[in-house]
Amino acid sequence: MIETERLILRRFQLADAAPLAAYRNNPDIARYQAWPSPLTLEAATEQVRKYSEQDPEQPGWFQYAIELKADHSLAGDLGVLLHDNRMQAELSGTLTPALHGSGYAIEALQAILEHLFNKGLHRVSAECDTRNTPSGRLLERAGFQPEGRRPEFTQNINTGEWTDTLLFGLLASRWRELTAGARNSRTADQSGRWAR
Repeated sequence: MIETERLILRRFQLADAAPLAAYRNNPDIARYQAWPSPLTLEAATEQVRKYSEQDPEQPGWFQYAIELKADHSLAGDLGVLLHDNRMQAELSGTLTPALHGSGYAIEALQAILEHLFNKGLHRVSAECDTRNTPSGRLLERAGFQPEGRRPEFTQNINTGEWTDTLLFGLLASRWRELTAGARNSRTADQSGRWAR
């Protein structure tokens, strides 16, 4: 479990099946993702059961449920694919549309990056559909750097449409520089020396 000011990143529970199905069936979300749609409640229940059996310490996927502390509702999910070398990981995530623009996505992303880099990972990568500009901006805001574009790399299993994919990466060394700079800025702001 990973905790932030407003969120808990935790293992999935059976009660998460209905809200998972609800946001994954939203066409504005599903168009950028690789899962089959519609996702029935039965299929979501089975998916949640599989998620709950994953091990975050072992190579492979672990899907974190993003829970709002305020009301204990499911806000979204954040997947981590730990490579066999345990030094690299890939991220993928979704936030329920009602919470877009709330700052929850960056809060969850920064928490998982801190968790992974504190465990000694060397590199974290992510990718997104080129049409999904908010996700690309989110990754850059978190410190990821653009690393390329794969033309017509991903096929939507629901529509058959081929889409371009943007690639992003973040090294531990860059993460440490960025977080040290952020800490220094906060300290300076609190002391008033750099406040405007």
